[in-house]
Amino acid sequence: MIKTKNRHIFKKVPAVGTSALMSRLSKIESRSMHGQMPIVWKKASGHNIFDISNNKFIDFTSTIFVTNIGHSNKRLIKYLKKCINEELLHSYAYINEVREKYIKKLLKFAGKNFQKAFLMSAGTETTEAALKLMRLNGQKIKKRKLGIICFEGNWHGRTMGAQMMSGNEKQKEWIGFKDKNIFHLPFPYPWKVSENDSEKFLTDSLKKFDLKKDICGVMIETFQGWGAVYYPKKYIQLLEKICKKNNILMSFDEMQAGFGRTGYAFGYEYYGVKPDILCCGKGMGGGVTLSGIIGKKKVIDLPEVGNMSSTNSANPLSCYAGLAVIDEIKSRNLISKTKLKGRILIDFLEKLKENFPEYILSIQGRGLIAAIIFKNLKSENIADKLKKLVFNCMKDGLLVVYTGRESIKIGPPLTITNSALKEGLDVLESNISKIFSKK
Repeated sequence: MIKTKNRHIFKKVPAVGTSALMSRLSKIESRSMHGQMPIVWKKASGHNIFDISNNKFIDFTSTIFVTNIGHSNKRLIKYLKKCINEELLHSYAYINEVREKYIKKLLKFAGKNFQKAFLMSAGTETTEAALKLMRLNGQKIKKRKLGIICFEGNWHGRTMGAQMMSGNEKQKEWIGFKDKNIFHLPFPYPWKVSENDSEKFLTDSLKKFDLKKDICGVMIETFQGWGAVYYPKKYIQLLEKICKKNNILMSFDEMQAGFGRTGYAFGYEYYGVKPDILCCGKGMGGGVTLSGIIGKKKVIDLPEVGNMSSTNSANPLSCYAGLAVIDEIKSRNLISKTKLKGRILIDFLEKLKENFPEYILSIQGRGLIAAIIFKNLKSENIADKLKKLVFNCMKDGLLVVYTGRESIKIGPPLTITNSALKEGLDVLESNISKIFSKK
């Protein structure tokens, strides 16, 4: 039995009935939806998850970095009820007042560099839209080729264009062909490329391109998602200069990084650059389906009328959810608080690395998004150990993210208390100690 302010584990984990439900679902639902930890969620509130036995867990996942303002946020529920009471849930392309209110607030939140936005439903729609906008701009300025530069190891979604831009070759074999004008540069991993060497690393990678004629856009995952791995600052700052010099649009995929997650409104701000396009989703709606493109007027207005639309774009329910997220972030000062909590998180993990140098390669992340990257040791089955680690944490009342690679990710709601954050980290350390014994 475990009973603290933040965790209650007083019944068997996984709960009775979990395996039966998983079995029934497997018969009627695509297996692509499966593979998660064996826990049936009953309800969620703040930084806590409750299973069907009413066990209470600390959530370090935010449902994969979606519930930035906490689960079942009271302001969010209030705004959604207001929308339902107004009896307008959908209007397609017909305008509604809350749409104007939300987009104005969204642009103010994003900063003066951006003048227009376009709302959609899923994150992958936004990276597809960014691809389209970059190539439309390339056509407009008469680039010879409509080349897009991306990065090895990055991830931009599961639809065709998004998958083409992503860096995992195996995961796009299903497409059957490769877009010859989408290129992938080697990623400047910090354990391979230092800050001071990063500029040369970039210029060497770009030597094979005629940037003025062949490249119209660059797609950047704000940090490499599987491991919260950031680029060196100098690398991105030089890339921005190169883009401006050669009339190349710079797009940031802010899916995981946006809406306060990194201790900034948007993650790109860490680099001190001004992108042309932001691709947003996940935390944008606080758990309600919402995504969007934010950008400069000249870019967002490139498509003809009706040439870029989505059936559920800007529906009132989603717009109210978006308003709630921004109002909650602002009213509770969550951005600056996330920076402070982020220091607690990263400092703790760095000490953990010092205690397990044989196994832990690197600690990555900023704000309330972090990853423990383990060494891929030939003598150890790291994948099995990490699966066991995540499972054991769950049994002890803590949910963390196993990426399917050599990393564990941590991303609690930005509203998490310091006591819950520290308690969750203690649980994580305890289970790492049990599984990765010191040599």
